[in-house]
Amino acid sequence: MKNVCVMMIMLCWGLSLTAQVAVNRSLGVDFLHKGDTIAIISPSSATDTATINGGIRTLEKWGYHCVVGRNALNHYHGFAGTIDERLSDLLWALREPSVKAVMCSRGGDGLAHLLVHLPLDTLRQYPKMIIGFSDVTALLCAEARAGVRGVHGSMCHALKTYEGNDTVSQALRRMLQGDLPEYRVPPHPLNVEGRAEGIVVGGNLSVFNDLAGSDFDPLLMDGIILFFEDTGEGMSKVDRMLHNMEVRGLVPHLRAIVVGQFNKYKYPENGFNDMYSMLYEYVQHYGIPVCFDFPVGHAHLRNFPLLTGTKATLEVKGDGVVLRYEDCHQ
Repeated sequence: MKNVCVMMIMLCWGLSLTAQVAVNRSLGVDFLHKGDTIAIISPSSATDTATINGGIRTLEKWGYHCVVGRNALNHYHGFAGTIDERLSDLLWALREPSVKAVMCSRGGDGLAHLLVHLPLDTLRQYPKMIIGFSDVTALLCAEARAGVRGVHGSMCHALKTYEGNDTVSQALRRMLQGDLPEYRVPPHPLNVEGRAEGIVVGGNLSVFNDLAGSDFDPLLMDGIILFFEDTGEGMSKVDRMLHNMEVRGLVPHLRAIVVGQFNKYKYPENGFNDMYSMLYEYVQHYGIPVCFDFPVGHAHLRNFPLLTGTKATLEVKGDGVVLRYEDCHQ
């Protein structure tokens, strides 16, 4: 085991990583090796050539070969093509034997359009490591429901902007290679202490909330460590989304909660000073460990990659939080 210390003094996180090399073979999803091929597709909102090319430059610098979906630069009412075009690229990337992983160019909106035409059996038949966040949460949740692991992490825009040299991008590079992190996060005054094991699922709260009751709903999985974040959603709407989980009777499915970053919202609202204080009003009564202010969200330098659909252990203590993954050899 090798230790990698990450100093984030400027951002005042004190986050450290311990990398553990492991290979996930249980579902046919191998981590990557230099020379492997990554497909770039745009299953959500429209993007541009500079964004995709910038992401490719970083991935190629890391030693990978990249191929781009035929429709990745299409534009159709704000989406990267029609539903059929975007679905065609996704199915091509999953079915093409030479493709070892799939990176989404960006998030935005529209990926849920594709899920109606994507049975879970297809994801099981062609298990590929899919990389993305925000709107891509829908696809990562579908993979988790299918028993396939994915990566909630940076996409082409961030890899272009930072050229892969920043701490978060380097954490993604290591994760793609199978160096699974042990995240150590400073304590937060609203944390609920405890220890739990479970399957890591979640992502953008409003995206997976819209999957409620479907085959792709991650909250229907039992024994989960749920992480969530959001951007631009008001406190009242987030309140309703969390309450939806409660009235559906799904809180017993949770083993722990990891609360990520919320930004671009107005506060105070409903008598609460900020989003975290409002969320704490609910989660303090769940009887499970809760971690606040975890570095995952829409601000790239606070969006460390998480391996979804796989087991991890969360420890929330007075002196800090540790999230570690189980050995994927198991």
